Amino acid sequence: MCDLDISEKRKAQDGKINFAKFSPQHRIELRVATIPTYGGLEDVVMRILTSARPMPLGRLEMSERNLAQFKLAVERPYGLVLCVGPTGSGKTTTLHSALSYINVPERKIWTVEDPIEITQPGLRQVQVNARIGWTFAMALRALLRADPDVIMLGEIRDRETAQIAIEASLTGHLVLSTLHTKGAPETVTRLLDMGMDPFNFADSLLAVLAQRLVRRLCLACRTSRPATKDEVDELLADHLHAYGDEAAPPETRDDVYQGWLARHGRDGKLLVYSSPGCPHCGNSGYKGRTGLHELMVTSRELRHQIQTGATADTLYQVALREGMRTLRQNGIDKVLAGHTSIEEVRATSNV
Repeated sequence: MCDLDISEKRKAQDGKINFAKFSPQHRIELRVATIPTYGGLEDVVMRILTSARPMPLGRLEMSERNLAQFKLAVERPYGLVLCVGPTGSGKTTTLHSALSYINVPERKIWTVEDPIEITQPGLRQVQVNARIGWTFAMALRALLRADPDVIMLGEIRDRETAQIAIEASLTGHLVLSTLHTKGAPETVTRLLDMGMDPFNFADSLLAVLAQRLVRRLCLACRTSRPATKDEVDELLADHLHAYGDEAAPPETRDDVYQGWLARHGRDGKLLVYSSPGCPHCGNSGYKGRTGLHELMVTSRELRHQIQTGATADTLYQVALREGMRTLRQNGIDKVLAGHTSIEEVRATSNV
C-alpha cells in the first residue's frame, strides 16, 4: 500500500498511503519509514497526516516581532529563508503558510518536496524520486531553467543541494527551505561546515526560523491563579540565563518583568495556568499544539560575523542584542499567556 519494495530488507525505505485512493471521503495520509535492524528485522515509524490546506501565517502564533520580521523576509524578491528544527516540528507547515502569504498570480512559485504533504492552488509542485535519480539537487537545477520567482525546497540534505540553493538565491530567486538543526545560529555553522562559501552564504541569507511544537493546555479545564514571587523569580532567571554573564545585557530584569506585565498581566499581577484534565482532553490536561519560535534576521553585523567564521555562541550574542529571543524565552512568554506549561517548554528547549 505504501509502494515500497517488500522484498528489500537491507536498506531504509520511505513511502506513504493515501487513503483517498480507497475511500475518497477520508483525506488522510500515512507516512511510513522503514529502517533495517540487527537480525534481519525492520523498524517501522508511521506518521498520520491530514491532507490539509496551509494555515494562515497569523495562526502560527508567532510573537509580534517574529511575525512582522518573518513577513518582511518572505516578501523580499530574492535571498534565502530557512526553517529549522527536528523531524515533526512543523517546518513544512510554516513554509507553506509563508507561500500562501506571498502566493499571487503574478508570482511563479515552484516547490520540490519528498513527499508532497500540503497542496494549494497556484503552486507548481515537484515530487522527488530517488529511485530514478530525481533528487533535490537535480530538480532544483531543472527549476532554474523554468523561470521561477520563488522556490521552496522540502529539505537541504547535502552539500550539492545547499550550494545550488545559495546560488539560486544570489541570482534573483527567493529560496525557502528546511534543515535539521537545533537552533537558528547553529544553522549557520552547520552550513559552513558543509563547505559553503561564507561570503556567498552571508550575502544570500535573509532569516533563519527555528521552531518546536509543544502541547497546548486544554481550554475546557484550564484554571489560573496569581503567580507567587518564587515562581516569577524562577521564570525571570530562566529568561535572563540566555544572556550569560554580559555586563550590559539586551534587557534588564526589570525590563523583562514590566514587559510581561504589559502583555500578560491582570490587575498588576502575572498568572500561572494549569489544566487538571477533563473528558474533553482525555484527562491529559492538553489539547492541540502551539509553536515556539526563534527568528534570527541577518543584519550587517551578523553578515560580518558569518563572513569571518564566528562561532554559534558569538552569533547568538549578536542576534540577542539585535532583538532575537531564544526558544526558551519565547516559550516562557507562551506559558505566561496560558498557551502551554513550563514543563512542556523545558522539555523541548535548552536554557
